[in-house]
Amino acid sequence: MRCWVRDHGGERTSASPLLCSGCSILSGCWAAVEPLLVIPGEAVEAPGEPGERGGRPRTAEWCPPHRTDREVDVMTDKLTVSVLGTGIMGAAMARNLARAGHSVRAWNRSRDKAEPLAADGAHIAGTPAEAVEGADVVLTMLYDGPAALDVMRQASPALRAGTSWIQSTTAGLDGVGQLAEFAREKGLAFYDAPVLGTRQPAEAGQLLVLAAGPVDGRDTVTPVFDAVGARTVWTGEDGAAGSATRLKLVANSWVIAATSATGETLALAKALGVEPRSFFDAIAGGPLDMGYLHAKSALILEDRLSPAAFAVATAGKDARLIVEAGEQHGVRLDVAAASAERFERAAAQGHADEDMAAAYFASFDEGSGESTTR
Repeated sequence: MRCWVRDHGGERTSASPLLCSGCSILSGCWAAVEPLLVIPGEAVEAPGEPGERGGRPRTAEWCPPHRTDREVDVMTDKLTVSVLGTGIMGAAMARNLARAGHSVRAWNRSRDKAEPLAADGAHIAGTPAEAVEGADVVLTMLYDGPAALDVMRQASPALRAGTSWIQSTTAGLDGVGQLAEFAREKGLAFYDAPVLGTRQPAEAGQLLVLAAGPVDGRDTVTPVFDAVGARTVWTGEDGAAGSATRLKLVANSWVIAATSATGETLALAKALGVEPRSFFDAIAGGPLDMGYLHAKSALILEDRLSPAAFAVATAGKDARLIVEAGEQHGVRLDVAAASAERFERAAAQGHADEDMAAAYFASFDEGSGESTTR
């Protein structure tokens, strides 16, 4: 499988030094020679065939999942993994764990979201406590920190001291501290392990895992990370310090800023009677061009906002966590704050469950006719 980048002359060349978006969060197929953020799994606008100079853009999915150097390992040890929270991300992670040969015990507050996992061999539990019975590893992928703490408290009677807890919820700085304290009280090995990526990379097992936690015990959690992700970046040895969560907030601040900029640019183009293609042509091949812009623009322009890769409501929650983190450390984050307001407005207009790109509609006043239709 070869990936392609566009060199400064506008020609696509084999990308041997740059990994495609399925392998690296900070580079992308045909992105630019300078690494740019292309979320693994997002659809992008790609140039013509390799070697064409100035080929017209065409819509293309990212490179199909490829794990040539690391197929989900031929493992000798199979784990019992409890997955608490089977929404967009959690369900995909649970499915990949089952496919890797692990025994999966899944729970979700709305049981109907967990039931389809039975076809992959997962045991569907009626309660969090039932889900964690006999688990070697507990993985939480819930809406926010308070939700994760509430569910773990429900699971508490069946938790065994020494069990590894992979906490993948984007919980924020305060949240991760509270969760780590609960882990300490219960004698759990706590791993702060949020992920980068959305629906498609989650389904393909191509997430980027950001992890912090004790070295002793990593042999237990590494097979889980290998089943759900393309790569794991270790940020520290103390999950309670929240170094992985801090990196996740920094990365998400860029994603949210890029999403907001995309929406506002398209909204302004519409208001001024400028064809979006004229804008794309103007920046094509230069440092301002990026795959993520094309990916999110396509969702808006082609009315493909459902199913969401990452929902408006969840993006709004993350934007607020980013603003709070900045405030706690004396940094004013105006773009993140404005983005949080945009997501809130879009949700109020009925776009809460659509892809975060639907924040585009927040640029138009309610009743203008543009707040619900492109």
